[in-house]
Amino acid sequence: MTGYFNLVLHSHLPYVLGHGKWPHGTDWLNEAAAETYIPILNLAGELAGEGIKVNFTIGISPVLCEQLSHRTFTDEFSAYLDQKIEAAENDYVEFKKYDQPEYIPLAEMWRDHYKMIKESFDKYNHDLIGEFKKLQDGGYLEIMTCGATHGYMPLLSQDTSCQAMVKQAIQSYENHFDRKPRGIWLPECAYRPAYPWSPPVEVEGLQGPYNRKGVEEYLSENGLEYFVVDSATLKGGKAIGVYIDRFDALKTLWGQFEKEFKPRTEEAEKTPQEVYLVGSREDRAPVAVFTRDPDTGLQVWSGEWGYPGDGHYLDFHKKRFPGGHRYWSVTSAKADLADKEIYNREKALSRIPENAAHFAELIGKTLGDYQSKSGKPGLVCAPFDAELFGHWWFEGPEFIKEVIRNLAKDPELDSITCSDYKDMTNPQKVVSLPEGSWGEGGYHYIWLNKNNDWTWKHIYKYEIQIQQIAKKCLEKNDPQLTDLGKQAAREFMLLAASDWQFLISTFAARDYAELRLDRHFNYFERLAEMVDNYNGGLSEGELEFLNELKVQDDLFPDIDLKWFAEVEFP
Repeated sequence: MTGYFNLVLHSHLPYVLGHGKWPHGTDWLNEAAAETYIPILNLAGELAGEGIKVNFTIGISPVLCEQLSHRTFTDEFSAYLDQKIEAAENDYVEFKKYDQPEYIPLAEMWRDHYKMIKESFDKYNHDLIGEFKKLQDGGYLEIMTCGATHGYMPLLSQDTSCQAMVKQAIQSYENHFDRKPRGIWLPECAYRPAYPWSPPVEVEGLQGPYNRKGVEEYLSENGLEYFVVDSATLKGGKAIGVYIDRFDALKTLWGQFEKEFKPRTEEAEKTPQEVYLVGSREDRAPVAVFTRDPDTGLQVWSGEWGYPGDGHYLDFHKKRFPGGHRYWSVTSAKADLADKEIYNREKALSRIPENAAHFAELIGKTLGDYQSKSGKPGLVCAPFDAELFGHWWFEGPEFIKEVIRNLAKDPELDSITCSDYKDMTNPQKVVSLPEGSWGEGGYHYIWLNKNNDWTWKHIYKYEIQIQQIAKKCLEKNDPQLTDLGKQAAREFMLLAASDWQFLISTFAARDYAELRLDRHFNYFERLAEMVDNYNGGLSEGELEFLNELKVQDDLFPDIDLKWFAEVEFP
């Protein structure tokens, strides 16, 4: 055996139900379900029918589980699919009318595609999370969890906030999958070890430095066994490069970390082909860490020479309105929208076998080189955002399917889940990890810069407030006050999601992100004021506000205020 391939897919979307529809809102969820989640379920089922287990690990964030299981999604998704089918049929009529025969087969392709997606949704009884559960229960794949609303844990100022993100994640997982999760996808693969920390932006009542727990401590304390990091984090965070120089707050954070970080002197050169243990304290069990293999990662992620950039594949950006269907190919990396050529489905699919074979060959070479050097089988861990496959790269699910088929034919290579690999190898080597993420530059730049630092001023203020709210509610033990406090905790979770800073930094949907933040900030402040003024009951207007908010932001029914009041393990 040369080694093992560990495909890890991370599925996440911010909470969009009840917060707009198009172009930003519920249709994000509809698109991802139609273009990624159902195609992944379909490929897993197809391979199972061939006697092949996909053996990959998929992370489904708790906030995504809540949405895909919500009645609002199941009702709206069928209507969305009907709209996509109708749009394809309208395109077909127009192409015939205006004598554009070359586009007619593509309109038929989209019509048939969305009919197939709708048939699959019906086959799965409108329960996508339940179908993923069946695959896990049958031993075909593993599902890991994620921070509750994808909060960026290294930058949160309170240990209680990180604790709540982890504890809610575990509770939500148990609700949906009837078991405890073994692993967690840290939001943005962001990690911070234990050290005296100061907030990077000034907030009244919050001064540092003060001791912070290492991120892995929250995992260990709650029974989680592994997480995933980028190769730059494993190697020592050297990829931070010029990004620290762009923003003083980042320099301050890095200076605090660098002063305290003491790598273990016994460490040999670390490699992504091994799984290590990470621990900040001797009285906490260390947690296993899987590392993204950089070479295989670039083959898929790189916009210049990665597989999705092949000119024959479907272009993501150019769409035909009003229906929004895509009829053009990537063409070339330098082609602008006006230069895009018509998509040829047969030619696109003909590229999959070559790309998949090359990828499998690269996996084999990487593992072969490692075995020659170390004398033992190794691991290629390949983590990606699940939405890359199908949504961004339309042919991506076909690529995954063909890669798994290739590996199933090779007696020297085997696909494996994270937990199975950890159980098989029982890692023993404990290493130090620096602070970092898988974002641009390997550090916090995307989530803390001059465009979004204002968000942290509010988040830090609300972290302290939610502690106070939780303590008051627990002390008073008044059911209505507790109900009020729990909704405040939900609003805090939603405003602390890392998605908003990401969208602001990348300009992908900056207006929407800022609108959502402002909305949740206002909701939280109103709820906090109601808690402060609570004297045995709510006015009619206050009660109506609370009830409407509970309908709009309807997630995490079993949120526990104890998580926000104090840390369970100081």
